[in-house]
Amino acid sequence: MKHIEGMLTLDELTELIDERAITQVLAVFPDFYGRVIGKRITGDYFIEHVAEHGMHACDYLLTVDMDMTPVPGYRLSSWETGYGDFHAVPDWATLRVASWLDSTAIVICDLVDEGSGDAIPVAPRSILRRQVERAAAAGFTPYTASELEFYLFNDTYEAAREKRYTGITRAGWYIEDYHIFQGTKEDDVVGAIRRHLQGSGIPVEFSKGEWGPGQQEINIRYAQAMEMADRHTLYKHIAKEVAWGQQKSISFMAKWDAEEAGSSCHVHMSLRHADGDGSAFVGEGAEPLAGSHLECTPTFRHFVGGMLAHARDITLCLATTVNSYKRFQPDTFAPTAIAWSYDNRTSGFRVVGRGESLRVECRVPGADVNPYLAYAALLAAGMDGVANAIEPPSLFDGNAYVDSTLPTIPASLSEAVDAADASAFLRSAFGDDVVDHLVHFGRTEQALYDAAVTDWERIRYFERI
Repeated sequence: MKHIEGMLTLDELTELIDERAITQVLAVFPDFYGRVIGKRITGDYFIEHVAEHGMHACDYLLTVDMDMTPVPGYRLSSWETGYGDFHAVPDWATLRVASWLDSTAIVICDLVDEGSGDAIPVAPRSILRRQVERAAAAGFTPYTASELEFYLFNDTYEAAREKRYTGITRAGWYIEDYHIFQGTKEDDVVGAIRRHLQGSGIPVEFSKGEWGPGQQEINIRYAQAMEMADRHTLYKHIAKEVAWGQQKSISFMAKWDAEEAGSSCHVHMSLRHADGDGSAFVGEGAEPLAGSHLECTPTFRHFVGGMLAHARDITLCLATTVNSYKRFQPDTFAPTAIAWSYDNRTSGFRVVGRGESLRVECRVPGADVNPYLAYAALLAAGMDGVANAIEPPSLFDGNAYVDSTLPTIPASLSEAVDAADASAFLRSAFGDDVVDHLVHFGRTEQALYDAAVTDWERIRYFERI
């Protein structure tokens, strides 16, 4: 296997720590918001203790809200159970240089039960790993890619907070989609992010201006599903830290402003034969795909059929915040309809590529997506389609925004939560404990939003009601 710049083995890390080229290791794991959580560990202590035994972390970290407030009602962890520890065990395949920090390495950990050593089922990496293993048992290796967009601001995070996120200055002031000149003006930050991604074992393809003023996209190289989810999570973390270091800020909100384009995360997904014999979407058994110039296998059709059939059930895993649903607006390049098309950006699922590169692009997730949950849900839905030979409807042709016959993406977090809660498919694929955890997470977010008094309400009602 080709060595990727920035990746380390444990022996290499040990040598770098002995030479004092590395002095600290970040041992981290993703939470339900997709954030990087963990500890900064001195290099010597990491080698002497954590490398072999892992580390402790409080199990409340998978049950708190975004403000780190303990939330009652979870089975995993509560005041009744005493908020104990789980164990974080380094996944050595993720060990890499933290290029954006001085003399630092980083490793992503899996979460296991302190006593039994079994995986914590509701941990985001555990949820994805289970679906990857199920695909492997069926003879497939899933590959994914995230096209992740963000807005760049000239204000620091601290200044933006003091302004209550109004009157903050975007890095650009006109739509900069593919604009090289505007990209040059923002490349002090975006270029630094690209370099640090590359230097941290995350291969970069390109960056480009996007449809909003100050909006950019960096595309990183596709990989097997777990590796890509890790790359996605680190990309977001690196981008924010690099911007902060330059007195700027970045937002991955799905819809940061009602008047501006939302930030998407288009997810590309394909299956390869587990024996290494190329794409499962083309090759032996391929036949013409009606409505296109493509040839594809029944596996491809059925994989898409499963995703379409279960799209409403899995939307909670693709859009986990109240803000996620503000992005689903007509004529914005964010989808509203559940349909598949060839190279058509108005539908929720877009077929792209040909031959070995043939794949499905799910356009539902926003930039706020947790990639472990999204990849797991899309993979589970697609594999259910393969297992049960679910045929998709005909390829859609036209403007999906205006076709009222098409099924639609849930319009709110509460609608998506109800669909997930009632889904026999999702409960079969993920298990009741995981679905109940996700549902409680979603209902907690919705309840906090419902109790908030917003600027919109004050502007509308303060004087005139």
